[in-house]
Amino acid sequence: MTLSCPDRPGIVHAVSGFLLERGGNIEEAAQYNDHDTGLFFMRVQFACDQLTFEDLKTQLKFFAEPFGMAWKLHATTQPMRTVILVSKEGHCLNDLLFRCKSGLLPVEIAAIISNHRDFYQLAASYNIPFHHIPVTAATKAQAESRQLEIIEAEGAELVVLARYMQILSNDLCVKLAGRAINIHHSFLPSFKGAKPYYQAHDRGVKLIGATAHYVTADLDEGPIIEQDVARVDHSATVDDLTAQGRDTESQVLARAVKWHSEHRVLLNGHKTVIFK
Repeated sequence: MTLSCPDRPGIVHAVSGFLLERGGNIEEAAQYNDHDTGLFFMRVQFACDQLTFEDLKTQLKFFAEPFGMAWKLHATTQPMRTVILVSKEGHCLNDLLFRCKSGLLPVEIAAIISNHRDFYQLAASYNIPFHHIPVTAATKAQAESRQLEIIEAEGAELVVLARYMQILSNDLCVKLAGRAINIHHSFLPSFKGAKPYYQAHDRGVKLIGATAHYVTADLDEGPIIEQDVARVDHSATVDDLTAQGRDTESQVLARAVKWHSEHRVLLNGHKTVIFK
């Protein structure tokens, strides 16, 4: 269970008492009080065999109302249905597929969508449906409509933009709010364009990194989930920077997907609260 509500004394006591009265055994719990906003956040992982999932949801609804809680209840045994979007850079896609196959991510990859055909064989090797949907300025609306159709048909709770090099429309961003994660290098907004590592090399940067965030209509400005950096020096070539950047992007995206799929990420306005 994850929840957020206005902070006040006794919330932890009330939640633990609610679960105890219904035979719940708390296995993991974390909380955060945001003094700037006055909000309280909590994630509780528990076992309960005295009530069905639906009965527990019904009782939670009445319990949460006096607190003004926004809450969600999830079954930890249920992998998160996921659709991946990718273009022509496959390092993040390949990493996610391997981690999923190895049991390192609690996700079920239902489909891969791409505006290029480059990775249809990779998808086939994992027995995952591959959908080639070309995108041009003239066909963008129709392409996004087809993408959303696939996402909804697959029952996807999560959409991962694994180096998908198309800007999503405002309309699609709204429809995927809170369930779409993007990854990009952390040079933004300094080095924009198609070859950021060339620009970084030209400027002699000493740090390169990656940012995973939720997708919003504000390009690359959604709530940040995870970031990381790697040190480089004058001896690094463009190829060295690119390789290091791809490794960092893959690791950062994998952590963001894992935390989201384990329901460890709670939105806090334009920021996130993450219970690792």
